[in-house]
Amino acid sequence: MDKTLFLCILVIPQLLVNPHHGQASDTTTLAPAMFLFGDSLTDSGNNNYIPTMARANYFPYGIDFGYPTGRFCNGLTAVDFAARKLGLPLIPPYLSLQSNTTSILNGVNYASAAAGILEETGQHYGARITLSGQVSLFESTITQHLQPLFQNPNKLNQYIAKSIFLINIGSNDYINNYLLPSMYESSQIYDGEAFADLLINKLSEQLSKLYKLGARKMVLAGLAPLGCIPSQLSLASDNNCIEQVNELVTMFNSRLIWLINTLNASLPGMIFVYENIYNLFNDMVNNAPSYGFLVADTACCGNGRDGGYFTCLPMQQPCAIRNQHIFWDSFHPTQAVNAIIAESCNNFSTTCYPMSIDQLVQL
Repeated sequence: MDKTLFLCILVIPQLLVNPHHGQASDTTTLAPAMFLFGDSLTDSGNNNYIPTMARANYFPYGIDFGYPTGRFCNGLTAVDFAARKLGLPLIPPYLSLQSNTTSILNGVNYASAAAGILEETGQHYGARITLSGQVSLFESTITQHLQPLFQNPNKLNQYIAKSIFLINIGSNDYINNYLLPSMYESSQIYDGEAFADLLINKLSEQLSKLYKLGARKMVLAGLAPLGCIPSQLSLASDNNCIEQVNELVTMFNSRLIWLINTLNASLPGMIFVYENIYNLFNDMVNNAPSYGFLVADTACCGNGRDGGYFTCLPMQQPCAIRNQHIFWDSFHPTQAVNAIIAESCNNFSTTCYPMSIDQLVQL
């Protein structure tokens, strides 16, 4: 079963959605498209089409969506909410498109569960689309699908430049690489600081490629406190988060902020936004009732913290009131959490730096 942390990423815990239709909830489109990169936080079904154990195309996944889609959540992910906030329909997974090029104009989701920044991350699950592979697919989208739809190259460049690019990746490089010393040698080769440097250098290479392909508005999500997810709590001797794991995450996040500042200053016309998932999620875990949650350390599905690294088993009956739980399974938050996190980057909040997504789309 999939062991990956998939923080599906907005609104209030009691939010009810009707995901059976792809139409956007708003009539005004604030951005021409969204292009999504990452792991199961954003994967909306790409892994359904490749030989991998990292799948969520079975019940009870999608129970509040209406049916399993491949999303590692009970309902919508953060990027689903973000797309609707921009007036866009749900963004389709790249591998589902085949010859359907019309929907590409709204954007494409390239994310793949178990994927990481490093090529080897998550390989014990089988196939997955690594970050470099996702960037290559975006390049193919331009040459094979978008260029024929834009006879004027300048209009294509403007379309890409005005689109929102959202990247949320790196959790698996820890959960399904560095923290699995019996399977991967990374923790034996690098200390925490050096490993974070390695990830940031590799990430910088891919971001630079996206810039060369025309991307100008990018949102980069920081990592959540992985030491507080049920799969890690199952390894702890007490009820507290594993601080050594959270320290590793903090090393990565601090370098990600540095990278954003550096690239904003060095790439003409580029605007990077950092989404501080860590502080918000950490506050939700430690102050769950103030967000409307009753359960902060036990998953709704997959036997909670006692289930260790298990995700939901096929046809397993989840908890009845999902909106009371922060965690859907041992790795992924519920739809209610995704709604809060996504909304936190809008409305000029302090979660996003140096500006909110609202401000970003207006530029």
